[in-house]
Amino acid sequence: MQIRKLKVEGAYEFTPRQFRDHRGLFVSPFQLDAFQQALGRPHFPVAQTNHSLSRRGTIRGIHFTVTPPGTAKYVYCARGRALDIVVDLRVGSPTFRQWDAVEMDQVHFRASYFPVGVGHAFVALEDDTVMSYLLTGPYVAENELAVDVFDKDLDVRLPSGLDTVQSDRDAAALSFASARAQGLLPDYAESLAVEEALWQSSGIGASR
Repeated sequence: MQIRKLKVEGAYEFTPRQFRDHRGLFVSPFQLDAFQQALGRPHFPVAQTNHSLSRRGTIRGIHFTVTPPGTAKYVYCARGRALDIVVDLRVGSPTFRQWDAVEMDQVHFRASYFPVGVGHAFVALEDDTVMSYLLTGPYVAENELAVDVFDKDLDVRLPSGLDTVQSDRDAAALSFASARAQGLLPDYAESLAVEEALWQSSGIGASR
């Protein structure tokens, strides 16, 4: 497994080794040893898994979870191709308002880890793109918020030449400035505390 730090503090890209033969291929997008090496954590406490199917041009996000409770994510593309995007919405973070992206597909099976408090979006680059998520918390609708992926204050560079598709909620998402003015953005220190508590509450001590 290859590990790369992303520009957003606490976010990582993972690229697993593949094993191919006459039957097809075998790949493991999440590997505990690599996760421990990158984050110094004993395990990833999964509370829920999600699976989405999207047509080409679909944009989901920028989504983030009210913190607390907060949620960390481990995301990979099981089929198709997508640009997966992380945006640092944590007020006080050393990388606040910065973003990075990982191109995911069914060839390389790259995955991303997103810490508590950051924003997440992706753009489907092919029809029938399947994204799979491991989440540390359950989905609670009232805790899930969104900011505008097209907001010029964030300057997220999206692929050109796509007929974009969004949900009504995402199309009407708050601007970055409005979300900040209303006090909706996660606090960096609080996000770190919530993330630390994920491992403390598991009954297994953190290793760093």
